[in-house]
Amino acid sequence: MYDQYETVIGLEVHVQLATQSKAFCRDDAGFGSDPNTHISPVSLGYPGTLPRLNRQQVALAVRLGLALGCEINRRNAFDRKNYFYPDLPKGYQITQDRQPICMGGSLEIETGGEKKIVRIHHIHMEEDAGKLVHDTDARYSLVDLNRAGVPLLEIVTEPDLRSPEEVDAFMTAMRQLVRYLDVSDGNMEQGSMRCDCNVSVRRHGATKLGERCEIKNLNSMRYARRAIEFERRRQIDLLESGGRVSQQTLQFDPVSGTTSPLRDKEDAHDYRYFPEPDLLPVELSEDFLTAIRQAMPPLPRALKALFMGDTFGLTEYDAQLLTEDKNTAFFFIALCDHASNKKAAANLVINKLLPWCAETNLEIATFPVSPQSLAAFIQLIDDDKVSAAIAYQRLLPALIARPDQAPLELAQELQLIQTTDNSFLESLADEVLAAFPDKVADYRKGKKGLMGFFMGEMMRRSKGQAEPKKTTALLEQKLGK
Repeated sequence: MYDQYETVIGLEVHVQLATQSKAFCRDDAGFGSDPNTHISPVSLGYPGTLPRLNRQQVALAVRLGLALGCEINRRNAFDRKNYFYPDLPKGYQITQDRQPICMGGSLEIETGGEKKIVRIHHIHMEEDAGKLVHDTDARYSLVDLNRAGVPLLEIVTEPDLRSPEEVDAFMTAMRQLVRYLDVSDGNMEQGSMRCDCNVSVRRHGATKLGERCEIKNLNSMRYARRAIEFERRRQIDLLESGGRVSQQTLQFDPVSGTTSPLRDKEDAHDYRYFPEPDLLPVELSEDFLTAIRQAMPPLPRALKALFMGDTFGLTEYDAQLLTEDKNTAFFFIALCDHASNKKAAANLVINKLLPWCAETNLEIATFPVSPQSLAAFIQLIDDDKVSAAIAYQRLLPALIARPDQAPLELAQELQLIQTTDNSFLESLADEVLAAFPDKVADYRKGKKGLMGFFMGEMMRRSKGQAEPKKTTALLEQKLGK
C-alpha cells in the first residue's frame, strides 16, 4: 500500500548566523549563557525602541546566496509578521516577505550514489524568537529571551525532496556549506540549524500535489527522519481509509515517535504582513557585492573536484572525507604544499590525524605537528629510512609529544632508522633461521607463507630497523639453499 504513494517534501531551514550581536540591536548573540542575560529594551520590544540593522547579517546572507547560485536582490526590504506567542515579546517578528534578499538557486545532494539538484525558492533574513522551557515545573512554562532577536536566514526549498534520506543529505550538505562559508556553526543540537518539513503524499504518476502538513522545529536529523516517516504513513493511512488530509502545523514527539497538531496551518494573510515602518529598504551597492565575491572561500564541491584531479589524484571516497570539514581540507592542502606523495598525505590525515582529533576532541587546525614536519615524516617512509609500521606506531606519537623536533632527528634518537648493513642483517637472519629449524624445513617443503613469520622475527629482533626489501631478499636467498 505505502509503495503506491510518492512522498513530497519541501524544507524551511533556519540557520542562526555567526554574528556577535543580534539582528537589530547590540545584544550578545552567543549561545549558552544564563537565561535572560542577553536582553535589552530593543529585544524585549519596549515601546519607543527602534531597530538598527546589523550589517554583518546582510553580508552573510549575500555570501550564502552567492554560494547557492541565487539571484541577489539589490533592493530588499523587511516586513512585520504579526502573531502572538509567549516567546515573541514584540507581538511581531521582523522578517522579509515581499522582497527577500535572495531568489532562486540550488544545492546538489547525493543519496545512494545518485546526485540530485534541489531547487531553492528563496532565502530571507529574519530575527529569531525566544525559547519556551516546559520541563522545569509541571505548573507553568518559563521563557528565555536570550535568543529573541538573534539573526536568522530562512532557506525555503521547492518541494523537490522525496524521502527522509534526501532530507538528511540536504541538511548535511547545507550544514557543510554554511560552515565552509563561516555563515553559521550549523550545530543542530544547539539550535543553530533546524528545519520545518512540509510533507504531502500523492499516488505515483499524479501531477497535483497533495495537501501538506508542516512539522515544526526539527533540530535533529534522527528526529526529522522519524517524523517524516511517521507522517507519510499517517497521511497514506488516512487517504486509504477514505479520509482527507487537512493542512496543519504539527509537532513531533520523539518519545512516542508520532506527530500531533499544534494548530491549523496558517496562510500568509493570517500573519497580516505589512512593511516594517522602522527600517528602510536595504540597498546593496556593487562595491559591497564585489567585496563579498572576492572574499568567498573555496567551496566543498570545488575542493572535492580539485582533490580528484590530476594534481592530487585521490579517489572520490578520500576526496569526500577530506572535504567534509573546511579545516581538514585546508590542512591537507597545507600538508601537500610540502609533501610530494599526495596519496600518503591523504592516508595520514584520514587514518591518523582525524582519529586523533576525535579522541582528543580538538580541531585539526590545532594539531601539534606542523604540515612541514608531517611532510618530512612522510618522506622518511618514502625513502625507506623508517618502516611505515614503526613510523605510525612509534615515531608519530613521539612527534606529537615533541612537535618542535625534526622527524629525522627524533627517528635517529629513538633508533628507528632502518639499516641495510649486510653484516648485521646476515647475522640476524642466521640467528632467526637457527632458532626455528622446523619452520625452515616446512618452508623448503613448499609452505612459502612462512616468509611472513620470518620477516616478523627479523623486525622484532631488529626493533623495526631491518630494511624490508633487503631483508626479504636475504631471507629468500638463505632459505633457498
